[in-house]
Amino acid sequence: MSGEVPESQERHHDSRFRRLTRGPRPEAVPTLVARACTLVGVLNVAAGVFPRFRHSRVHAIAEVLPGALGPFAAALALSSGILLLLLAHGLRRHKRRAWRAAVVLLPAGAIAQFAYRHSVIGVLISVALLALLLRHRSEFTALPDPRSRWRALANFVLLGTGSILLGLVIVSAHPGKIVGDPGITERLQHVLYGLFGFEGPVGYYGNTSWTVGFSLGALGMLTALTTIYLAFRPEHPAARLTEDDESRLRALLDRHGGRDSLGHFALRRDKGVVFSPSGKAAVTYRVVSGVMLASGDPIGDVEAWPGAIERFMDEAKAHSWTPAVMGCSETGGEVWTRETGLDALELGDEAVVDVADFSLSGRAMRNVRQMVKRIERNGYETRVRRIRDLGERELARIQQAAEDWRGTDTERGFSMALGRIGDPGDGDCLIATAHKADGEPGPYGDLKAVLHFVPWGKDGVSLDLMRRDRSADPGMNELLIVAALQAAPKLGIARVSLNFAMFRAALARGEKIGAGPVLRAWRGLLVFLSRWFQIESLYKFNAKFRPRWEPRFVVYRSSKDLPRIGFAAMQAEGFVTLSLPRFLRRGTAQARPCPHRATEREVQAA
Repeated sequence: MSGEVPESQERHHDSRFRRLTRGPRPEAVPTLVARACTLVGVLNVAAGVFPRFRHSRVHAIAEVLPGALGPFAAALALSSGILLLLLAHGLRRHKRRAWRAAVVLLPAGAIAQFAYRHSVIGVLISVALLALLLRHRSEFTALPDPRSRWRALANFVLLGTGSILLGLVIVSAHPGKIVGDPGITERLQHVLYGLFGFEGPVGYYGNTSWTVGFSLGALGMLTALTTIYLAFRPEHPAARLTEDDESRLRALLDRHGGRDSLGHFALRRDKGVVFSPSGKAAVTYRVVSGVMLASGDPIGDVEAWPGAIERFMDEAKAHSWTPAVMGCSETGGEVWTRETGLDALELGDEAVVDVADFSLSGRAMRNVRQMVKRIERNGYETRVRRIRDLGERELARIQQAAEDWRGTDTERGFSMALGRIGDPGDGDCLIATAHKADGEPGPYGDLKAVLHFVPWGKDGVSLDLMRRDRSADPGMNELLIVAALQAAPKLGIARVSLNFAMFRAALARGEKIGAGPVLRAWRGLLVFLSRWFQIESLYKFNAKFRPRWEPRFVVYRSSKDLPRIGFAAMQAEGFVTLSLPRFLRRGTAQARPCPHRATEREVQAA
């Protein structure tokens, strides 16, 4: 923004915003329209699949229509019905383009209902839904979502499979008209031929073969056209940080970066950003599966947070995205819930070690102390430096090692990850490396493990990623964390944020004497899920360093949105992803360090 809005004016604007947005936004009309659209879609599909009602009261009137209209009407009913089913979700989300398509398809479906099945009721339902759409057209103003080419492939697979199954129903829906008794193999072959517009092995009496042929051809054409449309439609790209956005965020972090340990992760360049009217605060986000996912607290002056939150909610409303916040602090959660009427749920705890209080002495640190001494006796040494103090060749070697030592095929991370090492603007980042000079040199020399930390204000750092050579001795991560904590005073670092432990409180309380059956059962479920997700292992790993625990929260609109938000968060963090296999991407990889803080393989037990 070129001009700044006074904070008093911004607070007045924010108070008006709170009155307008308190509580959930009305969803009754779009939900009703979406359900009605689903009903009409099912009726149209049924009208195209099953034969006409020969004893309909309007049959005599319909008989005056051209005889060749029947097969075309069946195909039209089938196509419009499937498209209406696909549009129902967009209508529920207030999408303008879904509204426009439905307004075009409903009259076509009504014509097909009358021409093929002679159903007056089907026509009236379609007309009633069309009237409802026209009356409430102001409800459907949401802008498009960011697009991915993967949707074209998903459409081809899902709609293709559905077309084959529906085609089998169409082929079998005329038992009195089939010549002979074809088996399932012949029927499936007839469907596959029909989807490509060819005549199959199943024969019919009369004009039924034309009806079946046109219906199968319509399914094939619908699958092809929708896939082509999704593959070649104009891009509506996801928001990304521009150079100006990044410079403004860095300026805010210079002044207020010490407030939140996750602040520097806002500089991920695959995030979008909205600023408050004064420009003194910002919220970064990514849109995943229709969820507008913010991470951590807003950046900047706390007094300007409401303005940035307002812009965030306005953007979510404009696109009909589901707003959510992952990993905000207790203060951030209070502001989010107060300003928007959203709810908050404790997600877990962040492990923060105060450097002045850290020591390897004492019984509680015995395991870590013994592990570190054992590794040092094996000939390992550590170096802790700022990124700006590394030479170009050494930095390139570290970048490549971090990429090759990644334990997963896909890069992970979103809320607590930066997604890069060695960027010119990240000179204050901290790098801890482990070396073994007396061992056999590997492709990266004597380098055996890497830890990367991002700045947390002027006197703190936050753990970003952990990487190690699989041939190195166990305990590399403990060695490097201890090395970073011991070197911290010389580097002016007073606090270090380690990994985030999901559901830490439940795990800790559930293993204590006196824990009730519900808490024990919840802990048992978390331990079971730890086989696939680093839940218990990260908690136990963090607990070794005797940290203080800072609670983190997820902010959401309603409880029914939690499964969707959880799935979107797993996509954003990289646990659920659609991407090429890693071996196909190696030729074009450009030292892309995995942004995830730690994986199950990287967290080594003592």
